[in-house]
Amino acid sequence: MDKTKNYDYIIIGAGAAGLMLADAMISDDFFKDKSILLLDKDHKQTNDRTWCFWEKGEGQFDHLVHKRWNHIYFGGKQFSKQFNIHPYAYKMIRGVDFYTARFSKIEAASNITFLQTEVLNVEDEGQSVAVSTATDTFIGQQAFNSIFDYKMATHQEKYPLLQQHFIGWVVKTKEPVFDIDQATYMDFSIEQKGNTRFMYVLPYTENKALVEYTLFSEDLLPKEEYEIAIKAYLKNTLGVSVYELEETEMGSIPMTCYDFKEHHSANVRYIGTAGGWAKPSTGYTFASTARKIPVLIDYIKSGKPLQNLSFKNRFWWYDLLFLDVLHKDNTNGFRIFESLFKNRSPQLIFKFLDEQTSLWEDIKYIWGCPKKPFIKALFGRF
Repeated sequence: MDKTKNYDYIIIGAGAAGLMLADAMISDDFFKDKSILLLDKDHKQTNDRTWCFWEKGEGQFDHLVHKRWNHIYFGGKQFSKQFNIHPYAYKMIRGVDFYTARFSKIEAASNITFLQTEVLNVEDEGQSVAVSTATDTFIGQQAFNSIFDYKMATHQEKYPLLQQHFIGWVVKTKEPVFDIDQATYMDFSIEQKGNTRFMYVLPYTENKALVEYTLFSEDLLPKEEYEIAIKAYLKNTLGVSVYELEETEMGSIPMTCYDFKEHHSANVRYIGTAGGWAKPSTGYTFASTARKIPVLIDYIKSGKPLQNLSFKNRFWWYDLLFLDVLHKDNTNGFRIFESLFKNRSPQLIFKFLDEQTSLWEDIKYIWGCPKKPFIKALFGRF
């Protein structure tokens, strides 16, 4: 027989979005008398991913930053350059460090409960939300769900859906190979094979780095193809043939301007990737989520129906045109980024991707892109 337990708020999924929301709630006096339930099928005790973002100066996650870089390298077919990105730094957080810190705060808080269990169903029943597992049914006044399924976005054709998919290897080399103050942001020197494909390198030390093969495309590849590409890049570009493989990571992030609003209801809100919080044009999710959590917290306090909160702005339209261009011709990716890094500073690029530019800066950024495909995409949308 199912047990039934009641909570004010239920958070489903203990990834970046779920843990940021839980942390924000237990840190805010508004919620001190509220009961919160956090559910995830995994206890998050392994380093299953890394998150990267760029930021000016010190930030709220600096105590968790595992490594930062003050320079980035962009590699193209006809243009390549190392950039000093001051006043920005490119920062990396290991998943296990983030989980450990957040769970430590959760365990010390009296108004939140974590249960390791898999959620099977979420139902908004009007006055409350029923969250079901194999053995229990939990009732909450509101629920926040970060569990993403690609089917949420593939049932429609209005907005293209690409994937940013990757496999990364943490390798340790015998000889010093890597520049410890330079992250390879994108290296398009590799064969594109009809897609947008690049290598991404994050050096930890002179002989240890995360080397990742990344694509923006509709479909995943066989696992072996990613691994062959990483081996070839290590050997042919970095001159490394002897190394130890210490860790691996893999993932797929949706790149779409579909806004997921039909999945929300008055008492259920999808968050994180499941809520469309991944930046559509880049797939970067961590910093985007961190910016949206305070907005969501304020909105929860207002007592308004959860589905009425919208994050759509003019940058949504820019992202939509970018994805239309890539969807029409997936080989265009390297040309777009090469044009941008050739004609515009990384500081402006980062500011634009953070959605913090003025309208004039928007125009300056956009004018640094290839004109013809974007004009076609614009008329296509009209």
